[in-house]
Amino acid sequence: MLIPQKNRKLIYENLFKEGVLVAAKDFNAPSHQDIPVPNLQVIKALQSLDSRGYVKTRFSWQYYYYSLTDEGIHYIREYLHLPESIVPATHKKVDRPAASRSSEQRKINH
Repeated sequence: MLIPQKNRKLIYENLFKEGVLVAAKDFNAPSHQDIPVPNLQVIKALQSLDSRGYVKTRFSWQYYYYSLTDEGIHYIREYLHLPESIVPATHKKVDRPAASRSSEQRKINH
């Protein structure tokens, strides 16, 4: 399927920003729920990435769930000309303060 370059870029940008993408199995939907692109184009673009090993696909309850692989991150980073410092949201490390042992015990006792 031929997908216009601007639509492919929107799909890849959204996928890279979040690290994951969800698409309903509705081939006739006029647009994707998050991206202003026809849903069929989103599914087909990600199906292409899946066949090359750049995303992993899961299907459940009439929804496709796509998640980026490490190879996919490198591919989309090159496609979008992004620096190495930019990573998907699923690969960002969250700094959480370490909870003290006494505060954990207080939670259990109450």
